[in-house]
Amino acid sequence: MKTVIVIPVRYASSRFPGKPLVSIGGSPLIRQIWERARESRLAERLIVATDDERIREAVASFGADVIMTQGEFRTGTDRLAWVAEQIVADVYLNLQGDELIQDSQILDDLIAQFKAAQPLMMGTLKRAASSPDEGKNPNVVKVVTDREGYALYFSRSPIPFHRNPDAAPKSDRSDRSDVSGAPFYKHLGIYIYRRDLLQQFTRLPTGSLEEHEKLEQLRALENGIRIKVWETSQDSLRIDAPEDVKAAERFLTNAGPGRVPRGVVK
Repeated sequence: MKTVIVIPVRYASSRFPGKPLVSIGGSPLIRQIWERARESRLAERLIVATDDERIREAVASFGADVIMTQGEFRTGTDRLAWVAEQIVADVYLNLQGDELIQDSQILDDLIAQFKAAQPLMMGTLKRAASSPDEGKNPNVVKVVTDREGYALYFSRSPIPFHRNPDAAPKSDRSDRSDVSGAPFYKHLGIYIYRRDLLQQFTRLPTGSLEEHEKLEQLRALENGIRIKVWETSQDSLRIDAPEDVKAAERFLTNAGPGRVPRGVVK
């Protein structure tokens, strides 16, 4: 079953124009992301997909496989669907162009679980939040799932809301709690799809929840597409604004070569 990792990336950003080319740890952000992804042992191909010549030139300069996309796209997943029309595979992993991972094992864990769990069409990852501040940060997306591990909802708000935190079980009061004391999980911006689902997804209209939250995965939920969510012990960091650069450099320093444990997706 052929798997392709695609990094959709664009230059324009209302909060951080030129973000993919900003220097983090001595290299452009897009190179930091690509270098970790290329260590995947389960993907047959790694592609950077962009519509900007500046990004194409930068990516080509360090030897990455790059494809220039054509047309306007609502989201990175829509750009990925265009790539899937040009490059045929069974499974596509979407690693967003501003999602910095610590270790490629997180990608291989997701690929292996997804392939083993047929007939799933779409999957992603969550991680127990490590700080109460993450619950209050709208740039950290939260997710809640059902008992079988399928997504119920994604939100920039702290979810679940705990109406009576004082009555919460002691086991629920941990470092992964928001300001109300309710445990929560952060969603990592890594998705995996089967080809048929991508073709379906890009034909769907933008839903009201997707529009309000600015979260593309809500388009799937609004249209009855189930998203399997696995828990990982590893982390990722999304770069949203210039002030995130220092946090990204600390993130890379704390990871370091070979220092990240091989996280097991549950």
